[in-house]
Amino acid sequence: MAATKAGEVPLLYFFFSLEPLVLHGVDAAVHVLLALAVAGRFLFRHCGLSFSVSGRAKYGEARGGGPRGGGRFRCHGIAACATWALAAAEVLLAAYSWYLGATSGSGWSRDAVVGLVDAAARAVAWLLLAAYLQFDFGRRREERFPAPLRLWWAFFLLLSILAVADHVATSLDGLLVPALAWVFDAVSVAAAVVLFCAGFVGRREGGGSSAEEPLLNGAHETADGNSRSDAEASRFTGAGFFSVLTFSWMGPLLAVGHKKTLGLDDVPGLDPGDSISSLLPTLKSNLEELAGGVSGSGRKAVTAFKLTKALLRTVWWHVAVTAFYALVYNVATYVGPYLIDSLVQYLNGDERYASKGQLLVLAFIVAKVFECLSQRHWFFRLQQAGIRARSALVAVVYQKGLALSSQSRQSRTSGEMINIISVDADRVGMFSWYMHDLWLVPLQVVMALFILYSTLGLASLAALGATVVVMLANVPPGRMQEKFQQKLMDCKDVRMKATSEILRNMRILKLQGWEMKFLSKIIELREDRDKLAEEIPLHIDFGYLCVLGGPDFRCCGDLWGVHAHGDSIGVRESAFCFGHTKVSLDRIASFLCLEELPTDAVQRLPNGSSDVAIEVTNGCFSWDASPELPTLKDLNFQAQQGMRVAVCGTVGSGKSSLLSCILGEIPKLSGEVKICGTTAYVSQSAWIQSGKIQDNILFGKEMDMDKYERVLELCSLKKDLEILPFGDQTVIGERGINLSGGQKQRIQIARALYQEADIYLFDDPFSAVDAHTGSHLFKECLLGALSSKTVVYVTHQIEFLPSADLILVMKDGKIAQAGKYNEILGSGKEFMELVGAHKDALAELDTIDAANGSSEGSPSRGTAKLTRSLSSAEKKDKQDEGNNQSGQLVQEEEREKGKVGFWVYWKYLTLAYKGALVPLVLLGQLLFQVLQIGSNYWMAWAAPVSKDVEPPVSMSTLIYVYIALAVGSSLCVLLRALFLVTASYKTATLLFDKMHMSIFRAPMSFFDSTPSGRILNRASTDQSEVDTSIAYQMGSVAFAVIQLVGIIAVMSQVAWQVFVVFIPVVATCFWYQRYYIDTARELQRLVGVCKAPIIQHFAESITGSTTIRSFGKENQFVSANSHLMDAYSRPKFYNAGAMEWLCFRLDVLSSLTFAFSLIFLINLPTGFIDPGIAGLAVTYGLNLNMLQAWVVWSMCTLENKIISVERILQYISIPAEPPLSMSEDKLAHNWPSEGEIQLHDLHVKYAPQLPFVLKGLTVTFPGDLKTGIVGRTGSGKSTLIQALFRIVDPTIGQILIDGVDICTIGLHDLRSRLSIIPQEPTMFEGTVRSNLDPLGEYTDSQIWEALDCCQLGDEMRRKEHKLDSPVIENGENWSVGQRQLVCLGRVILKRSKIVVLDEATASVDTATDNLIQKTLRQQFSEATVITIAHRITSVLDSDMVLLLDNGVAVERDTPAKLLENKSSLFSKLVAEYTMRSTHT
Repeated sequence: MAATKAGEVPLLYFFFSLEPLVLHGVDAAVHVLLALAVAGRFLFRHCGLSFSVSGRAKYGEARGGGPRGGGRFRCHGIAACATWALAAAEVLLAAYSWYLGATSGSGWSRDAVVGLVDAAARAVAWLLLAAYLQFDFGRRREERFPAPLRLWWAFFLLLSILAVADHVATSLDGLLVPALAWVFDAVSVAAAVVLFCAGFVGRREGGGSSAEEPLLNGAHETADGNSRSDAEASRFTGAGFFSVLTFSWMGPLLAVGHKKTLGLDDVPGLDPGDSISSLLPTLKSNLEELAGGVSGSGRKAVTAFKLTKALLRTVWWHVAVTAFYALVYNVATYVGPYLIDSLVQYLNGDERYASKGQLLVLAFIVAKVFECLSQRHWFFRLQQAGIRARSALVAVVYQKGLALSSQSRQSRTSGEMINIISVDADRVGMFSWYMHDLWLVPLQVVMALFILYSTLGLASLAALGATVVVMLANVPPGRMQEKFQQKLMDCKDVRMKATSEILRNMRILKLQGWEMKFLSKIIELREDRDKLAEEIPLHIDFGYLCVLGGPDFRCCGDLWGVHAHGDSIGVRESAFCFGHTKVSLDRIASFLCLEELPTDAVQRLPNGSSDVAIEVTNGCFSWDASPELPTLKDLNFQAQQGMRVAVCGTVGSGKSSLLSCILGEIPKLSGEVKICGTTAYVSQSAWIQSGKIQDNILFGKEMDMDKYERVLELCSLKKDLEILPFGDQTVIGERGINLSGGQKQRIQIARALYQEADIYLFDDPFSAVDAHTGSHLFKECLLGALSSKTVVYVTHQIEFLPSADLILVMKDGKIAQAGKYNEILGSGKEFMELVGAHKDALAELDTIDAANGSSEGSPSRGTAKLTRSLSSAEKKDKQDEGNNQSGQLVQEEEREKGKVGFWVYWKYLTLAYKGALVPLVLLGQLLFQVLQIGSNYWMAWAAPVSKDVEPPVSMSTLIYVYIALAVGSSLCVLLRALFLVTASYKTATLLFDKMHMSIFRAPMSFFDSTPSGRILNRASTDQSEVDTSIAYQMGSVAFAVIQLVGIIAVMSQVAWQVFVVFIPVVATCFWYQRYYIDTARELQRLVGVCKAPIIQHFAESITGSTTIRSFGKENQFVSANSHLMDAYSRPKFYNAGAMEWLCFRLDVLSSLTFAFSLIFLINLPTGFIDPGIAGLAVTYGLNLNMLQAWVVWSMCTLENKIISVERILQYISIPAEPPLSMSEDKLAHNWPSEGEIQLHDLHVKYAPQLPFVLKGLTVTFPGDLKTGIVGRTGSGKSTLIQALFRIVDPTIGQILIDGVDICTIGLHDLRSRLSIIPQEPTMFEGTVRSNLDPLGEYTDSQIWEALDCCQLGDEMRRKEHKLDSPVIENGENWSVGQRQLVCLGRVILKRSKIVVLDEATASVDTATDNLIQKTLRQQFSEATVITIAHRITSVLDSDMVLLLDNGVAVERDTPAKLLENKSSLFSKLVAEYTMRSTHT
């Protein structure tokens, strides 16, 4: 290494002292700006030009505070005193400068004038600032020092430290530094430290008036719903300066986590600034300001750039603070490289440095201290900024999702939206790590080149050229990766959309035996993604080779390749992260640009302002927003306050769309809609939230017990709640999975009644309940409780029409007839068709009655009630029911506790190729480390220490050997990367396949009790970790350990005594790591557990957005989402704090090791060791603390991330359903040929902790006959069907089909030979053809025949694309009735021997129902048909009727015989239906 030339000016002195004019000028300008800012603040405030009080109040509220408190301001006095002291020192310095200039015999020089101006500017600025603190700020009630003031104090501290560094560098070079400068340095640094600390801890302590306290206490509500003050809510908020500096505020939580397994209740709350309540308004206002509001189409002009600016404005304080910390850190890290030459010369015996050894060591240690402190706080604040950015983005996306128009909703699937909040928002949050790289990387390169220039002179230009080449070489791979990343995210969107849809409809897939077909679809979508992913590593590895090979080539003759190497790796990672983040920002911005529901579509008037409740004038509406394809046209009707308006018509005539136009949900092409008052809406497909029944009914309103009890009575829910294990505290599964269709509808109606709205809109809720309950609901709710309200109800039950004040008959999107029942009865054919079909159905009932006569003879054997005693199993069940508090269907998400088992790591490592690639990866890294150390040793030994020393080898030999070592190390890295990527890809694919196979083979009880958000969280977030992070994190641990061993080996060559300190320090480090990991591991698990509810709530809210908007509950749901997000951010924030708590202590310990090594080195006799080797050891030692901390940090991060593998392995081990097929099955190809079904003592329950639903059924369904199953809502009808399909296996008893016990054959063999139309009609995204024939087994002619049979043929022929007509997610572009007809078409195509109809015609009108019944009689005349129906006429033509009540078979016989006995329950049901139909 070349020695510094005699008389050469040191680099830092050159930088700071060569141009005092410039430095003094810049310093003076900065202080003049400060003086102007303070003076301007004085003038504005005292001249009445300050910000308004409301503006200040708004700021306070945004910070989570409310009105300013009146308590004492901590550290205000200290800051004021320090400022006055500094101002006095500046005045004295200015006076002294003037004195020196005035008494100088040579007159005023240019430098003296500039120095005096600088001193005067500083004096004026600090005097004004001291006056502001003393006389203005002290009288105000600010909670903290102003943010610009705190930034200035931090900047002043940096300037003071740089001034000291300049003077130290000047002194080391032998130049004189005046004593006055040292004194002023001491004063400046002391004052700067005091002011910096005051800025950190200074805040107003609680002391508000009693009138203010409730507002303060209520200002911030934590995620668990408890209202706490800010200081109690967050340990970080109330921490003192020393606690913040050393992260000691994490101590209590770490102590708790070390003693026990942490729960979410143990995690403290968030700082008010980290909560959604503070972030969301700020980001929204920034977005609105930048996007320029909303365009005429309801779209915001949000771009990725504008979104980035809005985010930066939202977290600007963290951006500024982290920039300051990053600057301090980078300056501190380059002090060592700059001083290493001086240390080598000292060790070489250079006389210029003979007395500077201790000063050099002190400089090294001070730089390390600043490096440690700045890095830890830099990283912590970066993570805090990332958490804030992610939370704000999710909140904005959620709010946007609630406001999407129908077209926008159809253009984005739930899978895409879930990806946005679970992946894209995460990536933007993670980008906080790289946000300063745009200016840091150039700064680092410039500083490194300065150091190279000071050592090599012009030869450093080669390093500059190599750096530019390497950076440019990474540009094409970066661009390619950005394109691939966009394609990858698109692939993931499609897969997540398909997964979400499949999970939502898993029941129908299992009933139809289609789950394996749909699993193969998911695997294919994953393979499409893998094909893209395979191409990315090739580009990454090329860039990686350039980066890792480049430094060695360009740093020949220089020992500071380590810094350049790290910078280049940072460039590569930053470039790829920029690409990922840009893609995510583009996707989020694109989503935020989607069209929202227009707020002016419906003119909403306050209640009582008009006699007209609803008025539609010249209305024309279209779901496609297309004038060519209007859904509703020429709408003109008016509903007075208190009117009952009935809407009827055939399937697809526009009934539900009519309600949507009143709510403003359907795009309006022309016309006017007015409503007067608040609305409540009951949808046709019940929307139920996961949670307690009581919460679903209250829907955010406070509990009024009298009203609540009255609503339960009106909706006939009391009996149902008595049956449920926990009454109204029973937790409902996703989409009300553990409730019957009728129960869900009645809960919906109860929710609407409890809200006490002015206008009620009912979309055919009576079709899902039995006749008795329907009559009760109509009479008690619509005619009774809502008699004074305006009610619009859609219905297919003609018997409910006479009570209406106005009937609207819909046909082809128009109001064909309007008027009262008697007025329109004979005025048009549309209504007559509906009434005629209803009369035909009643005529069939009259025929049966006439055949039976009026005899009421004693009940025959067949009509006797089937009574029985409780079985022993039921008795035990009854006993357990009251005590079993874990009997809820949906339990809290399970998580592993304690240390992550070694088996998780072993399973991950050995999954791909049985672990064969792992040794090869380690060998590649080991060889790379050996070759890298060898190349540095070679340079240290072969390069001359100074120009006077004869080199041991020629320059050409030196370069050739070095190049050979560099090429070898680069190739080792390339091979290591290729092996790592291959193993990672294979392992991720295997885990994906195994997890999805396990999920698809799980029993239905798993899906009933597991919200889909939990499954999607594993399929999205955890799988993403496995795909992108875990293999590299595992490699990082191994590579860091190998590097650490290499550094220790190098250092031991010159100072083996360092092990005296190193070994106990390492032992202490690992003790800290074990102490920390107990808490960090559980916090990371809580992060995983807390994410699923966010996804679940988001998916539910999007599905029920129409209901939410109709009730005006948007703010309530935004608040609920905020609480869930805060609950997720809490463990994430404290996990970041715990990591920095650990790393700070590790840095301190490793700095002790480095300090010991330096002290040992400078105390060795001159010439005792080779200075070049010593310099190499110190070079590595500079990175020892970083690498030692990196090893422990990597191990902890790996243990946190490996939890994703642990969670996936949990799902891989889900108990599977019985086999799909059994090898010993010897079923005849035409089984079942007879179709006879026998039930023997059948007991069924949905879960071990839940009560029996079916209780001892012993029934035979004869072959080739039609059997109707009737019973009140919740009697067990649908459960019986699920037992038949083995969705749930019998707990006791058996089911025989043609003498074969269905529990002894494969599930696919059973389900593929049965057919069902489920209670909830399901259509999948795709085409009509793919919905009717997903397995591709039938010809087009067969499909058309089936469509004709189910009354959809004509409708399909009118569509442009015929069988390829699109079906969007959930079939939302088809009416519910049309979806049921499609399900009927599937059954007709399949033509099974046994057909089950579970409320197959509940959502169609009576005329269509009659046609369907006729079709079924024709198509399945030789099949066993089991029909569940609430519409009595649908089962009257059955050969047998089975009546269930509370899971017990009460009656069973032919309809005629059951009707003979007027005391039978079936007779009573029929009588109720007849009475309702004729007299309602």
